[in-house]
Amino acid sequence: MKIATIPSASIIKELHEPETYDPAHLLDALIEKLGLKNDAALSRILSVTQTAISKIRHRQSPVGAAMLIRMHEESELTIAELRSLLGDRRKKFRIGTVYNKPKEN
Repeated sequence: MKIATIPSASIIKELHEPETYDPAHLLDALIEKLGLKNDAALSRILSVTQTAISKIRHRQSPVGAAMLIRMHEESELTIAELRSLLGDRRKKFRIGTVYNKPKEN
Protein backbone atom coordinates (compact mmCIF):
# COMPACT_ATOMS: atom_id res chain seq x y z
CA MET A 1 0.00 0.00 0.00
CA LYS A 2 1.37 3.38 -1.04
CA ILE A 3 1.25 6.10 1.61
CA ALA A 4 0.70 9.59 0.24
CA THR A 5 3.21 12.18 1.33
CA ILE A 6 3.30 15.86 0.57
CA PRO A 7 6.66 17.01 -0.80
CA SER A 8 8.17 19.89 1.09
CA ALA A 9 9.39 23.08 -0.52
CA SER A 10 12.93 22.15 0.50
CA ILE A 11 12.79 18.99 -1.64
CA ILE A 12 11.81 21.06 -4.66
CA LYS A 13 14.56 23.62 -4.02
CA GLU A 14 17.13 20.83 -3.60
CA LEU A 15 16.36 19.68 -7.13
CA HIS A 16 17.77 23.00 -8.45
CA GLU A 17 15.23 24.44 -10.85
CA PRO A 18 16.67 25.30 -14.28
CA GLU A 19 16.64 28.84 -15.70
CA THR A 20 15.48 27.75 -19.17
CA TYR A 21 13.44 24.93 -20.70
CA ASP A 22 15.31 21.71 -19.93
CA PRO A 23 13.40 18.41 -20.12
CA ALA A 24 16.56 16.47 -19.15
CA HIS A 25 16.59 18.32 -15.82
CA LEU A 26 12.99 17.28 -15.15
CA LEU A 27 13.81 13.63 -15.88
CA ASP A 28 16.93 13.75 -13.70
CA ALA A 29 14.94 15.32 -10.85
CA LEU A 30 12.27 12.60 -11.10
CA ILE A 31 14.92 9.86 -11.11
CA GLU A 32 16.46 11.38 -7.99
CA LYS A 33 13.14 11.91 -6.17
CA LEU A 34 11.89 8.40 -6.94
CA GLY A 35 15.24 6.81 -6.03
CA LEU A 36 15.73 5.27 -9.46
CA LYS A 37 18.97 4.43 -11.25
CA ASN A 38 18.31 5.44 -14.85
CA ASP A 39 15.88 6.32 -17.65
CA ALA A 40 14.92 2.66 -18.12
CA ALA A 41 13.69 2.46 -14.52
CA LEU A 42 11.81 5.74 -14.96
CA SER A 43 10.15 4.47 -18.13
CA ARG A 44 8.93 1.37 -16.27
CA ILE A 45 7.52 3.47 -13.40
CA LEU A 46 5.74 5.81 -15.84
CA SER A 47 4.54 2.91 -18.04
CA VAL A 48 6.07 4.38 -21.20
CA THR A 49 8.76 3.16 -23.56
CA GLN A 50 12.43 3.94 -23.05
CA THR A 51 12.27 5.57 -26.49
CA ALA A 52 9.65 8.04 -25.23
CA ILE A 53 11.90 9.05 -22.33
CA SER A 54 14.92 9.33 -24.65
CA LYS A 55 13.02 11.55 -27.09
CA ILE A 56 11.94 13.84 -24.25
CA ARG A 57 15.48 13.98 -22.84
CA HIS A 58 16.93 14.94 -26.24
CA ARG A 59 14.15 17.44 -27.04
CA GLN A 60 12.82 15.41 -29.93
CA SER A 61 9.41 15.12 -28.28
CA PRO A 62 7.59 17.52 -25.95
CA VAL A 63 6.52 16.69 -22.41
CA GLY A 64 2.80 16.37 -23.05
CA ALA A 65 -0.10 16.73 -20.66
CA ALA A 66 -0.56 12.96 -20.28
CA MET A 67 3.13 12.55 -19.42
CA LEU A 68 2.95 15.35 -16.83
CA ILE A 69 -0.07 13.65 -15.26
CA ARG A 70 1.78 10.31 -15.05
CA MET A 71 4.80 12.07 -13.53
CA HIS A 72 2.51 13.73 -10.99
CA GLU A 73 0.81 10.44 -10.09
CA GLU A 74 4.11 8.68 -9.44
CA SER A 75 6.13 11.49 -7.86
CA GLU A 76 3.32 13.28 -6.00
CA LEU A 77 4.83 16.57 -7.17
CA THR A 78 2.23 19.07 -8.32
CA ILE A 79 1.89 19.89 -12.01
CA ALA A 80 3.18 23.40 -11.20
CA GLU A 81 6.25 21.90 -9.50
CA LEU A 82 6.89 19.60 -12.46
CA ARG A 83 6.55 22.49 -14.92
CA SER A 84 8.94 24.53 -12.80
CA LEU A 85 11.50 21.70 -12.86
CA LEU A 86 11.02 21.61 -16.62
CA GLY A 87 11.90 25.29 -16.81
CA ASP A 88 8.39 26.40 -17.79
CA ARG A 89 7.92 29.81 -16.17
CA ARG A 90 4.49 30.67 -17.60
CA LYS A 91 1.83 31.49 -15.01
CA LYS A 92 -0.84 29.70 -17.09
CA PHE A 93 -0.75 26.93 -19.62
CA ARG A 94 -1.99 28.20 -22.96
CA ILE A 95 -3.61 25.81 -25.40
CA GLY A 96 -2.65 27.77 -28.50
CA THR A 97 -3.67 30.55 -30.83
CA VAL A 98 -5.91 28.34 -32.98
CA TYR A 99 -8.53 28.25 -30.24
CA ASN A 100 -8.38 31.98 -29.57
CA LYS A 101 -8.86 33.26 -33.12
CA PRO A 102 -12.08 35.17 -33.79
CA LYS A 103 -14.32 33.69 -36.45
CA GLU A 104 -13.93 35.30 -39.84
CA ASN A 105 -17.02 36.09 -41.92
